[in-house]
Amino acid sequence: MTDDEIDDTAGEEVELARKPKSSKAWLALITSHDKAGFSDYQERCTNIEKQYANLARLASISRDRQFQIFWANIEVLKPSMYARPPVPVVAPRFNDNRPIPRAASELLERSTAVGFDREDIDSVMRQVRDDLAVNARGSIWVRYEAKSKENGLTERTCIEHKNRRDFAHDPAREWKEVGWVAGRAWMTKKEMRQRFLKTSGNAYANAEFAKRKDDDKNSGGKFKAGVWEIWSKTENKVVWVAPGVDVVLDEGEPHLSLENFFPCPRPAFGTLEPNSLIPVPDFLFYKDQIEEVNELTNRVSALTQALKVRGFYPSGAGELSDAIEAAVKSTDDRKVLIPVSNWAVIGNGSAKDTIVWLPLDMVVATITQLIGLRKQLIDDIYQISGLSDVMRGATNPNETLGAQTLKSQYGSVRIRDRQSELVRIARDTARIVAEIQAENFQSKTLLEMSQMEFETDANIMKSVKALESQAQEIVRTVQAAKQDPRLQEMAQANPEQAQAAFQQAQQQVEQIAQQVQELEDTITIDKVMKFLRDERIRPFSLDIETDSTIQPDEDAAKQRTSEFLTALGGALAQLSPMVQSKPETAPFAGEILKFAIAPFRPGRQMQSAIDEFVEKMKASAGQPKPDPMAAQAEADAKANSDRAAVEQAKAQAAVAKSEADIARINADAALKQREADIRIREIEARAAADAQKHEQEMQKGVLEIERLRLQVAQQAQKNMASAPLTMEGQAA
Repeated sequence: MTDDEIDDTAGEEVELARKPKSSKAWLALITSHDKAGFSDYQERCTNIEKQYANLARLASISRDRQFQIFWANIEVLKPSMYARPPVPVVAPRFNDNRPIPRAASELLERSTAVGFDREDIDSVMRQVRDDLAVNARGSIWVRYEAKSKENGLTERTCIEHKNRRDFAHDPAREWKEVGWVAGRAWMTKKEMRQRFLKTSGNAYANAEFAKRKDDDKNSGGKFKAGVWEIWSKTENKVVWVAPGVDVVLDEGEPHLSLENFFPCPRPAFGTLEPNSLIPVPDFLFYKDQIEEVNELTNRVSALTQALKVRGFYPSGAGELSDAIEAAVKSTDDRKVLIPVSNWAVIGNGSAKDTIVWLPLDMVVATITQLIGLRKQLIDDIYQISGLSDVMRGATNPNETLGAQTLKSQYGSVRIRDRQSELVRIARDTARIVAEIQAENFQSKTLLEMSQMEFETDANIMKSVKALESQAQEIVRTVQAAKQDPRLQEMAQANPEQAQAAFQQAQQQVEQIAQQVQELEDTITIDKVMKFLRDERIRPFSLDIETDSTIQPDEDAAKQRTSEFLTALGGALAQLSPMVQSKPETAPFAGEILKFAIAPFRPGRQMQSAIDEFVEKMKASAGQPKPDPMAAQAEADAKANSDRAAVEQAKAQAAVAKSEADIARINADAALKQREADIRIREIEARAAADAQKHEQEMQKGVLEIERLRLQVAQQAQKNMASAPLTMEGQAA
């Protein structure tokens, strides 16, 4: 017993937010769909698929011989209907060169293309193509999936091919009248428990689990139950129900806000019953012819088995009969000759009648007639299915090129509707994927998928505030300078310098204002996301398409390119003189140019470039044509101005040279003056030093004289002191 067969929540009480409602009414919608004629369609498709490719039937050795023309037709149609994966193209609906729509379209185009690649859109489209070719209907279902991980949220759009039995819709006359669609997913018990336990408790356990034989992915033989996801436009609700479960597994408002409500494009339809959406497979239109071809093939095979050499010879002919039979047996082991005892009933006994061969002319003629009749039936099938000889690679060398081209065009026209249906469903799928990404994906996810870089509003505002602070600082500095008396005196003393400083500050403020405006005009991811999130503007501003899914014919493409260039060159050569002589005819010429190249379908980029060229031509034609005299006068004035500028430049150069000479002379004089001043200061210094020295010497002499005078005085005093003593001695 596998893990999916074990219900470990049996008996567990789950607290539900609300009591589940009955699923009877919703399951009745699926039943009404089957009763409306789709059950017969499913039965027919099952038989047709067995006719197309059934391994057991084809491998049986006891089956009747058949001509596998149905398989051959489908294999020829497949590459003609679809041959290469679609590439999303998102462009502004109007070429008005607005930056935000242009950036948003590029971002959305890249992310949608990455989403297509991740989901292997080529495999999905091939399955849709096969369903369309065999069963006349192919369906696609788109889901939004978000998973939380450690490094953030992982988002993706899942594009799934829906098997014809797993897709249902409201029976209606046309797709616009469809009120609900349903897609069935096959889930194990474990998957249902994880998905619906919180919304409907253990009700999922009553689902009809079984092993599906047609489930190629179910390699382990797990039990699965079908769960219908019903999108009701009339009720504005999405519900999940399963046969066998009496309550709704889950319900709520649509978790995706889509323009056309449904998470699936309109299926790729082939032939439909009148006033209904019940497909009619192409096989049914030439079913009778295929049965007749198979019957003739079986009869040809039976006659071919009977087409053998048989002869008769007399059994009693003695040595002759023995020799004949021995000769035949020596070359072939099979019994070709049959002995006949009563030879008289066949021959008359002559030598030439010794062997009588079984007549085969009637058998050969019958086989030839049957093959011819079968060929006619095959041609009828080709006429009904629309396959030409050229498309099948069978050409008649006696036919002309025109006849073969006509056959190829005939076959291409017959399958063009199928090609258009596949292109349309690819386009609608791209629109749904782009819409889901635009409204649900985080900006981080879109940037990672598109590999584009945008600034954020926060960084822009930070830079703007820094520039505004710088500008305010400059303004405050200027205002402070006006209020400073000292600076005002300096400005009055040198008004030119003050005016230059004021103009420089003003220019800085203007440059900052220009930088702020450029920053505010910068395309940020916040602006792009706001544009993408706006459901009112986005559908009218962006056009989402896909390129062709048909394998191009290289030779035909080269021829169309050559014809396009010839038509474009011829139109320009004829229209240019008219526009030059009469500019008012430019709008008319532009429309003629668009009309001339419209049948070539040059592509969206080329068409946009041509439209831009036409608009520029109209704009240039709307400007007044210059007067030749005025142009000549302007040229003369410009020449005179240039000559005056040259003369002025020469004069300025001469003045500059004179000023340079004067400056050099002044510099030399100043240098000599400085040298003289230095010499004078040196002389004065020496003189001062000499004077100081002389004064010192004079002071020294005065001191010496004073010293001598003191010595003389002292000596005189001594002499006077000694003189009375002498006189007293003499007197005594």
